[in-house]
Amino acid sequence: MAIDPTSLTLDVIARTETAATAVAHLAVGTRMTFTVDDIVEAVERGLPVFYPVPSADGATRRDVIVQIAGTS
Repeated sequence: MAIDPTSLTLDVIARTETAATAVAHLAVGTRMTFTVDDIVEAVERGLPVFYPVPSADGATRRDVIVQIAGTS
């Protein structure tokens, strides 16, 4: 089964937005600071084990999520 790159990208963006919102709410509720790494880790924890890895330029899933989280 072929994976549609656009759908995959949109899925990772949606997961990143959800994680950023959750981390921000937690930060406000606890008055703790957070970093982009906290968001990235939340996204990675939520990915299914079969989730595909990027195929371009040796980038990792984490690299892609960091790019998205750092610009959202």
